[in-house]
Order: sequence, then C-alpha cells, then structure tokens
Amino acid sequence: MEDWWKRKKEKTRKHRKLDDRYTFGDFLMGVLFWVPEIILIPFRTLFWALRGVWRFLDFT
Repeated sequence: MEDWWKRKKEKTRKHRKLDDRYTFGDFLMGVLFWVPEIILIPFRTLFWALRGVWRFLDFT
C-alpha cells in the first residue's frame, strides 16, 4: 500500500509541474487581482491630478 501511495504521489507531482494550462483557479485569481485595480484607478488618477494642481498653485 505504501509503495502504491508513493508512486501515485510522484505521478501527480509530475503532472502538476508539467501541466501549463490556464485553469479556472488561475482565472479566478486574475479576476480577484484586477477588479480592485480597475475600480481604484479613477480615484487614484483624480487624487494625483488634484495633488499636482494643488502643488502647482501652492508654488506660484
């Protein structure tokens, strides 16, 4: 039983290492990473624009 388990474990490890397919888990992680970025980009842009204008007006 132990030998069978070791062989099965080794096969699954090799299978995972050699498998370069884009899985649903990869897609889900990509979406979870990009959604907050897409939502926050307009606010960041507005913040940096207002900050730049404020500094420009403050120095003149």
